[in-house]
Amino acid sequence: MEKEEFPASIAGPLDDMNIAETKDPETLASTIPEVPINSSGHHQELERNFNLLSICSLAITCGNTWIALGGSVVVAISNGGPPGVLYELIVVSFFYWLIAASIAELASAMPSSGGVYHWASVTAGRYGRICGWFAGWWNFFAWIFGLAATAQIIGAQTVSMYSAFHPDIVTQRWHVFVSYIISTWLCCFLVLFANRLLPMLESIGGFLIIAGVLITIVVCASMPPVHTTSSFVWSEWQNSTGYASNGFVFLLGMLNGAFAVGTPDVVSHLAEEIPRPSKNIPKAILAQYIIGFLTAFFYLISLFYSITDLTSVLSGRYLFPIASIYEQATNSAGGTFGLLLLAFLPNVCACVGCYLTASRVFWTLARDNATPFAGFFSRVSIKHKNPFNAVLLCAVVATILGCIYLGSSTAFSAFVGSFVVLSSLSYLAAILPHLLSKRSGITPGWFWMKGAVGFIVNTVACLYIVAFVVIFCFPFVLPVSAATMNYASLLTGGLSLFVAVFWVWRQKDYSGPNYIALDAEILAVDAI
Repeated sequence: MEKEEFPASIAGPLDDMNIAETKDPETLASTIPEVPINSSGHHQELERNFNLLSICSLAITCGNTWIALGGSVVVAISNGGPPGVLYELIVVSFFYWLIAASIAELASAMPSSGGVYHWASVTAGRYGRICGWFAGWWNFFAWIFGLAATAQIIGAQTVSMYSAFHPDIVTQRWHVFVSYIISTWLCCFLVLFANRLLPMLESIGGFLIIAGVLITIVVCASMPPVHTTSSFVWSEWQNSTGYASNGFVFLLGMLNGAFAVGTPDVVSHLAEEIPRPSKNIPKAILAQYIIGFLTAFFYLISLFYSITDLTSVLSGRYLFPIASIYEQATNSAGGTFGLLLLAFLPNVCACVGCYLTASRVFWTLARDNATPFAGFFSRVSIKHKNPFNAVLLCAVVATILGCIYLGSSTAFSAFVGSFVVLSSLSYLAAILPHLLSKRSGITPGWFWMKGAVGFIVNTVACLYIVAFVVIFCFPFVLPVSAATMNYASLLTGGLSLFVAVFWVWRQKDYSGPNYIALDAEILAVDAI
């Protein structure tokens, strides 16, 4: 009997199943009822352990908005002072709401762990292979740098908590490095060996991050004997960047907010680990952005009102600068330690979330033969029910980045500072082709922006990304030195060159991910 070929949308992943092939999806569905197929076109390998609560908690925790802003608030103050930080957060959040809405409808239509990698491959049509290739690699690099940044924040928090009770200590980078390595591998082992406990862990993290910010707001609002003036918080513009244009300083300062809110795709990479992802992922993105903005905004207000001496904050002894503000607010080592602990605990859960996200991106690239040693990194551990080798790779890369930090904090900052530019480019690679194809190339999911609304949201999101990818590559301050230079353009260009060279070498063996519409009979019920 002559062997028939699968349709292009399902041929690649299903060829490995040793199942009778057919061009008829209904026949195929009846032929392989025991092999669930998800929206990526691959058979289901990961367990769907997460539920709506735990995936929302992961989104909120890994989004980490108020803690990320707190970690960079001293740097952010130079771009306009407290009013600049607050208003920049409002504006950048507005644009990221549009990006998040664009991401949510793509995630709803194509709920795949590949995220932007998968969507760019589909929406770009005949250019999908190369578009998806770059989107996937940009996204992976962004998330591995996000993982390193989170681990470094944990290290700085740990050292600052110790410094609260030891004011005479002279902190060194190796102090942070030790904590960085411990947290990196502790979180790695949790992801490797406690896969079924991760939903509960992220739910705990979600509780901690909300409880932590509420307690911090109350403490910063009630404990300081004297509060600063409202004009300091809301109207006294301070420009210490060296740029003459306050308008440009405002735009450049939006980078600090973008680093905190710019993770709309985080839960999309868990699409193959949650039932009904077409509905639940958009809900989780909505929860992430509502709770993230509200907690960050009110946290910053209470924080700024508790500052009594800005000069001592800017020149403080703590590696985690927000500790200086906590010290002024509580006037005690114990209070400073307690507030730092409230940010430290959910940050550990955020690091676990970064591992989940980065490893899933690399794993989906590997299963489509888009990485070196793809056969090795695409394996899913039968015992641990996770992409074990991909998780381990993320830990190794994070460790290498930690060694770079030990040698040069400037070099480390160059890598992690490119997170926003790399992630934004990966989003653009998925959203722009979707817009140029008149939003007609895919079957809508549970969440879909109908009519002109979708076109307007996608257009503004793309225009924002194009404009601010350029702005976010400008130096942070003038005059420029080796220590203050913004290396985002250099890192992004260098990594893109690597991706391009690897594309030339691997393109003949790479076909890219497949598209299966949500109304296809072959899809498993819990994959929709």
